[in-house]
Amino acid sequence: MREVAILGIGQTKFGELWDRSFREIGIEAGFQALVDAKLSSHDLGALYLGNMASGSLIDQEHIAPLILDYAGLSGHHFPAIRVEGGGASGALALHQGYLAVASGAHDFVVVGGAEKLTDVPDTEGNRIATSTADHEWEAVFGATLPSLWALMARRHMFEHGTTREELAQVAVHAHEMGSKNPNAHYRNRLSLDAVLHATPVAEPLGMLDCAPLSDGAAAVVLGPLERARKFTDTPVRIAASQVACDSMAVQHRRDLTTLDSTVVAAKRAFAQARRAPADVHVLELNDSYTIAALMGLEDLGFARKGESGKRFSAGEFRGGEGLSVNPSGGLKAQGAPFGAVGVAQAVEIVRQLRGEAGDRQRPGAALGMTQTVGGTGATSVVHLFERAN
Repeated sequence: MREVAILGIGQTKFGELWDRSFREIGIEAGFQALVDAKLSSHDLGALYLGNMASGSLIDQEHIAPLILDYAGLSGHHFPAIRVEGGGASGALALHQGYLAVASGAHDFVVVGGAEKLTDVPDTEGNRIATSTADHEWEAVFGATLPSLWALMARRHMFEHGTTREELAQVAVHAHEMGSKNPNAHYRNRLSLDAVLHATPVAEPLGMLDCAPLSDGAAAVVLGPLERARKFTDTPVRIAASQVACDSMAVQHRRDLTTLDSTVVAAKRAFAQARRAPADVHVLELNDSYTIAALMGLEDLGFARKGESGKRFSAGEFRGGEGLSVNPSGGLKAQGAPFGAVGVAQAVEIVRQLRGEAGDRQRPGAALGMTQTVGGTGATSVVHLFERAN
C-alpha cells in the first residue's frame, strides 16, 4: 500500500445558500482544490462524492456523474462515485479515495462532499435527518434524531454526573471558534445563559445544543505521498483511515453513553498510525449535538468516561499547548451540510497543519484527527493526518 497525501483543499461558505445550486457549490469546492493542488482535470483518475440525501432534497439521484458533467469533465470518462453514510458520507468518500490511491488503482483523485439542506422546510429537513436512525425500531414510533441524542445525554448525566452547564459549554466554545472562521454558518458568539435558556428541543437539549441544517461543499485532492512535493511545499499525509459500524437502533447498543463504533475506529486508527491520543494537537469531532462532542472526546481516548464535561468547562480543549478541539467551529457553528462534513473537517485539519488557519491556528500543529458520525453512531469514521517532513 502506498502512502497517501492531501495535495489540495477547497471549501465554500456554509450556511443558507438559497441563491446557489447543488452543482454550483460542488463544482466551486472541487475547482478550488484542483487549483490548490496545481493539477489539471486531465491528471485525475476518479471522483468520490459524499452525499446523503440529494434524492429527497433536490429530486436528483445519480448525483456524482451530474457534478462531473457540469464541471465539463464528462469527456474524460473516469469513474464518478457517490458514497452515502448519513452524516459520515463525506468521511466515507475520503476513505474510499484514500484506498483508491493507496492501492495504486488511481494516482490522483478528487474527493468532494456536498449537501443542500435549506432547500426544503425545516420539518422536512429534520425528517430527512431522522432517516439516518433506524426507521422500523425508532422513527416509526416518533423518535427523532435530536430525541435519540437526548436519550444518550440523559443517560450520560445519570451515570456520570454530567451537568446541563457542561453540555452548554460545548456550544459556547463552538461559536467562539466559529466567530473566527469566515466560512462558518454562524459567526456569532453565545453566552452560557443563552444556551441554557434556548427553546427546548428534546430534554435536556435546547435549540442551541443542536447543529443547524446547512448548505455547503468541500473537496480535497489526494495523491501518492512520494510525488506530493511536486505539487505542494506542505503535503499532509493521511496517517490513518478507519471505519467501524454498530447497531442502528440505540436500544440495541451495549452502552447508551458510548459509541462503540468510534471506540473501535479510533483504536484501529491509532494502531495504523502508531500514535496515541497524547500525540494529537488538533481535533475536529462530531458535535451535531453538544452531548456528541463530550461522548466523542471520551470514546476517542482524550478523556475518561464522565470527565469530558468537566475538562471542557475548565478550558482544556481550547488549544495553546494542549489539544485544540473544533477550531473550525465544528458542526455547531461552521455548519452541518451532511455530505460535506467529513471533507470539511479534513480541510480544517490541513489548514492547521499548514499553519494557514489564521486567528484559530493551533501553534505547532503537526498531527490532526477527525471523527465523523453517521446517524446516532451506527457509522464512525476516524482519520489521522500529519504534516509530512
